[in-house]
Order: sequence, then structure tokens, then C-alpha cells
Amino acid sequence: QLQASGGGSVQPGESLRLSCAASGFTLDYFAIGWFRQAPGKEREFVAAVRWSAGSTFYADSVKGRFTISRDNAKNTVYLQMNSLKPEDTAVYYCAAGLRIIVSMIRFPSSYDNWGQGTQVTVSS
Repeated sequence: QLQASGGGSVQPGESLRLSCAASGFTLDYFAIGWFRQAPGKEREFVAAVRWSAGSTFYADSVKGRFTISRDNAKNTVYLQMNSLKPEDTAVYYCAAGLRIIVSMIRFPSSYDNWGQGTQVTVSS
């Protein structure tokens, strides 16, 4: 089970940190991804981390502003979001997938365990 938290309402330029806590399984050999979905739009890739290797991946739209990290001891993945923009407004989801190859890490269909979403609203 994945539990996402940390969403909220902020002004442009501010920061938020999302958390995704895994329970009932360890994240070895998993990739954890963050996706987001705005009203009327398809779910899109934001960032991912391959747990064992620690390698990270980002959508171009968030590169340099968002940072994904993991805490092995807490079985938790974080998404630090800085310099937030109104276009970052969406419901954010975390997801886990086992042994996802790099070429497939940006696709929602590669993940089979999804947490509930957490709303992020960026507005002045």
C-alpha cells in the first residue's frame, strides 16, 4: 500500500514536499514514480527513482525545480517541489512498479501499485 501526503495550496514561487510511504512491502527492486493529473488532462509523468540503484528521472517541465529522494529506513519517497508555478496545479499520485526498465519508467502503465492522490494548488 502506498500513502501519499503533503499536498496543499501555495502561491507561485513557494515550495511543498510530498511524501509517499510504502507499507506491507519493501521497495527493493521497485521504481517509485510521481505522476500528476490536472482537470481535463491525461496523467503525466513527473519524476521517478529506481530504489536499488538510486537513479532519478524527471520530466523536462520540472527539472531543476523538483527533487525526488528516498529514505530507506522509512520506506518513503519524497518529492521536493520548489519554485512552484500555477501550471503545477494537479492531483499528484505516487506509484510503484517492480523492475521497471529505464525506457518504460515514464509510463503510468508500467506501475501496478498506486497511492491515493494529493491535491497541489498553486495560485495567487
